[in-house]
Amino acid sequence: MTTSLADLSVLLVEPSHMQANLVTRMLQHQGVRQIKVVDTAEAALAALTEGAAAGWVVISSLYLPDMAGTELVMAMRADEELESIPFILVSSETRPQVLEPVRQSGACSIVAKPFSEQQLSRALFAAADYLNPPEDLDVAEIESLRVLLVDDSLASRRHLRRLLEELGIERITEAVNGKEAVDLLQETMVDLVITDYNMPEMDGRELTEYIRTQSWQNSVPVLMVTSEQNTGRLAAVERAGVSAICDKPFEAGNIRKLISESLTR
Repeated sequence: MTTSLADLSVLLVEPSHMQANLVTRMLQHQGVRQIKVVDTAEAALAALTEGAAAGWVVISSLYLPDMAGTELVMAMRADEELESIPFILVSSETRPQVLEPVRQSGACSIVAKPFSEQQLSRALFAAADYLNPPEDLDVAEIESLRVLLVDDSLASRRHLRRLLEELGIERITEAVNGKEAVDLLQETMVDLVITDYNMPEMDGRELTEYIRTQSWQNSVPVLMVTSEQNTGRLAAVERAGVSAICDKPFEAGNIRKLISESLTR
């Protein structure tokens, strides 16, 4: 089921009055009717806590007066009532080390400034898709699917687990790195492995190579969800035998599509 953008309630966190007006006009032009604007992270958290059941989507600038947008999203992910709220970061920042916490937090999108209304619209539809999982997947197949989720980021694992559970997948095993995943694969049969790339002990490429060359489950689909941007490293992952690669932050629909394709294979 796809939600109309008119059904979304957007909380815009933007300290610049001019930028807030610009984004508000874009949202209204896209059909969004419920828009609340605040200028600090503290005000945003207060609004979200007060109306946690309102179906919020948060659009936030990176640099806020009281904390960074990265800290805001991490505060949301640490709160059980707020952790599943879609988060969209709007920023001109390009440094990977600054944006990495947002990528790992399970953000829906990072929209680079300056941005067009179409780019903002795509981010909104990604948030709507996250809030409304499809109903057309085979329930029996989904419920029987056994997934191994490998990521050293707790926030990323929680975000992916929510997506999987919304699809009806309940048999989920977690590992914090490739080495722990190898131990689990030796004794636990799985139908799908979803793994990060950058992890301590054993990274995603090494895990994929192990699965393809040494594991008794060498044909299991391996989906890599990663913020890695180095094309050489990603090419090495493809050569190792990964089934598909999905960027962080990812659109929920892409993950669902890849999972559906792995089922048909």
